[in-house]
Amino acid sequence: MDSNRTPLTYADIRALEPNDPYEVYGGRGLDQPLPKGAGFAAKVQAALRLMKKRKGLIFAVTVAVFSLGTVRTLMMTPLYTSKIRLQIDRNVAKIVEGGNVTPVEGTDAEFLRTQYELLLSRSLAERVTQLARLTEDQEFFRPTSFSLLATMKGVLRAAKSDAPPSEKDRIAGAASIVQQNISVRPIPGSRLVDIYYSDPNPARSQKIAGAYANAFIASNLDKRFEANAYAKAFLEDQIKQLKLRLEQSEKTMLAFAEKEQIVSVGEKSSIIETDLANSNAALGNIARERIKNEQLWRQVEKSDALNFPQFLTSNAIDGLRAKRNELVTEYQEKLQTFKPSYPAMVQIKNKIAEVDRQLAAEVRTIRASLKNAYESSLSQENEISARVAMLRTGVLDFQKRSIEYNILKREVDTNRELYNGLLQRFKEVDVAAGVGSNNVFVVDAANLPGSPSSPLLLKSMMLALFLGFGASIAAAYIIENFDDVIDSVEEAERVGGLATLGVIPLVNASAGVTDALLDVRSPLSEAYRSLCTSLQFSTARGMPKTLFVTSAGAQEGKSISSIAITQHFARLGLKVLLVDADMRNPSLHKYLEADNSVGLSSCLAGAATPADAIQKTANPNLAFLSSGPLPPNAADLLGSPHLMSLLSGSLEIFDLVIIDGPPVLGLADALLLSNAAEATIFVMGSGLARGGAVRSALRRLEISKGPLIGGVITKLDAKGAGYGYGYGYGYGYGAEALSYGQSVASAGRMPRTIIGPS
Repeated sequence: MDSNRTPLTYADIRALEPNDPYEVYGGRGLDQPLPKGAGFAAKVQAALRLMKKRKGLIFAVTVAVFSLGTVRTLMMTPLYTSKIRLQIDRNVAKIVEGGNVTPVEGTDAEFLRTQYELLLSRSLAERVTQLARLTEDQEFFRPTSFSLLATMKGVLRAAKSDAPPSEKDRIAGAASIVQQNISVRPIPGSRLVDIYYSDPNPARSQKIAGAYANAFIASNLDKRFEANAYAKAFLEDQIKQLKLRLEQSEKTMLAFAEKEQIVSVGEKSSIIETDLANSNAALGNIARERIKNEQLWRQVEKSDALNFPQFLTSNAIDGLRAKRNELVTEYQEKLQTFKPSYPAMVQIKNKIAEVDRQLAAEVRTIRASLKNAYESSLSQENEISARVAMLRTGVLDFQKRSIEYNILKREVDTNRELYNGLLQRFKEVDVAAGVGSNNVFVVDAANLPGSPSSPLLLKSMMLALFLGFGASIAAAYIIENFDDVIDSVEEAERVGGLATLGVIPLVNASAGVTDALLDVRSPLSEAYRSLCTSLQFSTARGMPKTLFVTSAGAQEGKSISSIAITQHFARLGLKVLLVDADMRNPSLHKYLEADNSVGLSSCLAGAATPADAIQKTANPNLAFLSSGPLPPNAADLLGSPHLMSLLSGSLEIFDLVIIDGPPVLGLADALLLSNAAEATIFVMGSGLARGGAVRSALRRLEISKGPLIGGVITKLDAKGAGYGYGYGYGYGYGAEALSYGQSVASAGRMPRTIIGPS
């Protein structure tokens, strides 16, 4: 024992006990998480261990779900599915330009998605119902499978009203059935869509699938007809209003023109403007002609020469000149013979003079004609210039008066354009309304199914099997996470945070704990030998001299563990004292068939000495100190200095003192004993200990400040917990366990001999 450790009293325990037994004290890391290095293999092993541990639950749930799924599949009515393929184009073929007034959705994806939703709409299902005349088919309304909810609804509906359903209700019911059995599956990357309809009757399935396509096409056409009809009504009303407005504006314009004497001969000009334009054109022509005539006159005005073009172009002058040349030639020839005074010569000379006189007369005539032409052009130019000036003044005055007229005229033109445009649009819509344009086409007609599409027995059975297995795994996982019962070594170490000193297997009920402990080759004996070996290496000084054995609750195997540890070290030749310190519910004297009239309570109360209370056993190295009579204040006795004196005196005679104490929870006894002992081991019964209780018990033991060297797992069903390890070679374990609380008297029957002072 450690003489430097201050003993605890019962008053100290009461002062340190928490109000909440599950309060966290700190100091030791309880409920530690799994190591971070746990890899995939560890997770697989944990999953396999869980499956092995919960194999009964997994098998039961899987078989139940599989059976229910199979029975449900066998009870379902076979359904036949007919398929029809449609092509849905975004735009219709424009037979009449501008005749389509139906709005088109934004993008291809939005448009096609809208069409798919329309295919699944209730209005279309009602239209299919009427088109296929499904309300007249009584077989169509029979349920394809049993449904408790539908049956209850039908009974309640029948109880509420005895009257037969109306035609509207029958159509609504048939449409609901159609919606439940229709499915739309678009073909990705195309404008094709497949429509599937399932029905117990293959012919009816084909008929409804075909009716679905026809109803969708008719609905599409109706939508376009309705849009065109609305457009026609709207355009007709607008045309009437524009016609009245146009008439009114024309009357206003004509009244103003009549008032202001405005006469228009074209779309953009009046009479006076046209006259001004013509006069300007004529003035230009006359001015050019006047300039030409003036130039011709100025050239010949003061010149008598005959070499001007005006003279050369005259035939008369040309003839006279030719005649004069002939006379001059004749005169010169005869002058060689005759003298100038010769009568013939005089006669020729007179002829030349006459020709000259005629030439001069012709020149004067041409000069006079050019002068007259110039003067005439000048006179015309002056007259036209005066007229243009007058017309210009009139046009300016007309333009001032026609400003309001032009405003009225523009209003008339605008109203006329609007009227003509709406009238043209009305005619186009009227023609397009009778065309029947369509953007939905049947690619593959509805087929007659030859075999049922559902239910598929093998597929349903496999699905039920997988669902059952998945549900069973989920149930096992949930139960495992919500169940805080400790049933594995890993869980005990995780919850308690203690090193496992030993794992004690579950004993076959037919063999019993007594026979298992007596048989040194039994798995139980092997497990306790392993525990004792661990105890020998648990401290730096080896096996603790005083060892306190406790647990969180009762019936977890601490008493049997105390007996087994004591027997093991006694066989090794050590003198061992087994103390039953549970003075509230003693049991070791029953197991060992010893006397309990005098014991630990008697020694602590001063009614007897240890030499009077310690009993011998069949093993000379093993002695037993029972609990003695039940005291009214066990905690006060254990908190007295007599306990430390008893243990110190016992170690002078015995090599080891093994103390079997009471459970920790609810009592202060275990804390006092743990403080008094050199070391404490904590027993956890597999399947009995709960995580919360273990945590609370270990936190309470921390108050005692006694060394807690490790834990012991008892009653572990290795196979049931999913572990493959065990103790011994070739030994099997039963599924049923004998409680460690029954008598094991044969484990150490002893005479009621009192050890003397020696």
